[in-house]
Amino acid sequence: MGFKALWDRHVVPRIIRTCCGAEGIMDLRAQIVPQARGAVFEIGCGGGLNQRFYDRDAVTAFAGIDPSDKLLDFARAEATKKGWATDIRAGVGEAIPFASESFDTVVCTYTLCSVADPQQVLSELRRILRPGGQLLFLEHGRAPDADVQRWQDRIEPYWKPIAGGCHLTRPITSAVRHAGFAVEPIGQGYLDKTPRWAAWMEWGAATKLA
Repeated sequence: MGFKALWDRHVVPRIIRTCCGAEGIMDLRAQIVPQARGAVFEIGCGGGLNQRFYDRDAVTAFAGIDPSDKLLDFARAEATKKGWATDIRAGVGEAIPFASESFDTVVCTYTLCSVADPQQVLSELRRILRPGGQLLFLEHGRAPDADVQRWQDRIEPYWKPIAGGCHLTRPITSAVRHAGFAVEPIGQGYLDKTPRWAAWMEWGAATKLA
């Protein structure tokens, strides 16, 4: 196994769990995740960082996928702590292993930055949602300010191999809207105590259009 494979398998999951579990990010998760209702699917569920925020009285079933074995271990451990039954599988967002119109809510947090094909992933998320179902999203991406964008463009080629393919320059809300959702933005802004090239966040609720 080469250095990159070892890095991706053993180091990247810990980087993700540490960075995506920072205090400010967890505060944002606490705003969006408790809105999940009914049968819930979480893409990029590895790490289990959202588990504590789900409302067990509102969620009737939970399923999720992640491509990382190590992150799936974390996710299953957190689900066990919560004490509820889950269907957590290995998988990628471009080919979600669940039937169409299976879920009432999809939760997507800090995942669209690192998938291979974000539009295909959003298409898959729309496919598995029931009519009128809701996508709850919280992502970092392309900043609105030109000076920050320039730094994102410069840093991204070096950042991606370190951070498991994480992109800094992908649009967020506009991409969700383009995928066939009616978007209700909830918040956006730069995260405090974070370099601005990595700090732009957008979060909201998006309803599947007919």
